[in-house]
Amino acid sequence: MPKLKTHKGAKARFHVTGTGKVLRMKGHRSHLRRKKPARVHRLYHKKHEVSSSDLNRIHKVLPYL
Repeated sequence: MPKLKTHKGAKARFHVTGTGKVLRMKGHRSHLRRKKPARVHRLYHKKHEVSSSDLNRIHKVLPYL
């Protein structure tokens, strides 16, 4: 069985914790950011857990998590 390749774009966008959770950053952070309230800016600073419905697709592009 040949080795599977890691998707480099996904590798840059997702981070795996020690307990196995997959974290992501929110998108649309830089577009029209002056209009957005400070509360919304603070939401963009944090990493969020990937939803369980998307985990299957992420494990396909990142086979060696």
